[in-house]
Amino acid sequence: MADHPKRSYNITALQRGLRLLQLFSESPRGRTAKQVACLSGLPVSTVHRFLANLHSTGFLNCGSDGVYHLGIACFSIGQAALGQLDIRRLSLPYLQELNQQTRETIHLTVRHGLSAVYVEKLDSPEQLRIHSRIGAGVPLYCTAVGKVMLAHMPMDERAKVLRQLDLKKLTPNTVGSLQELEAELHRVRKNGYACDLEEHELHIRCIAAPIWDHAGGVHASLSITAPLVRMPVSRLRQLAPLIQVVGLQISRELGYQATGTTTLTDRLPLVRSPLGRSSMGRSLVGKSGASEASLAKPVF
Repeated sequence: MADHPKRSYNITALQRGLRLLQLFSESPRGRTAKQVACLSGLPVSTVHRFLANLHSTGFLNCGSDGVYHLGIACFSIGQAALGQLDIRRLSLPYLQELNQQTRETIHLTVRHGLSAVYVEKLDSPEQLRIHSRIGAGVPLYCTAVGKVMLAHMPMDERAKVLRQLDLKKLTPNTVGSLQELEAELHRVRKNGYACDLEEHELHIRCIAAPIWDHAGGVHASLSITAPLVRMPVSRLRQLAPLIQVVGLQISRELGYQATGTTTLTDRLPLVRSPLGRSSMGRSLVGKSGASEASLAKPVF
């Protein structure tokens, strides 16, 4: 029997509406109809019709100044989606304990296209905190959470993604070329973790570890983020084994089975499920107020 081609159910109007909605997720300050028309390439009259429908169904709000923002319907769907993420539910006890031990901001991210999206965030109890929000996306190439996922992609998929990246210089420390990025990803694979040394935002440092799924793929990561004054390179090195162990423990909750006879959790008996306090954990999370004189990237 001849194979039938896969049926396509493209609904042009629906796809356009969803793409327009996506534009608002990228702009916390909202957008006007004219701005949406410019970004989408659609006529202003067409954009007005789409926005009116999205507004009437609660997916957009519109202020008296004519600026549209995401509406309560988006929030409701987003909250429902978060609640249905197994990785978020299974990770939460570990993230909470990591937050208590380090007293720093903890993020859980999943990959979406060329971005890493925050699906959970636990704030630092310290007065000086990190400003980020659940649902926001950050670039893969210049963040610790993103580099971890890039580094562990299958080779052919990584090559395809790297060709699509726009390596914008967000800070003086941002990677400047694909060759430099590939060398960094090699280090990440070798070390088992990634660092962001003010590559995405000045005065912010971060360390991240991969989370493997049941099939051995890395589509998520977790991180510890702190201001530069609390995160010298020496502390990043100290936190590396801790975050790697937590990443492996979350991975095991997701059904991942590490290959080989010895793993990090065998060498570093940190916790049981859920995380318990240990002498090793306490020794790794000491804070330091010293800042780095040089911003050059160390080889970890």
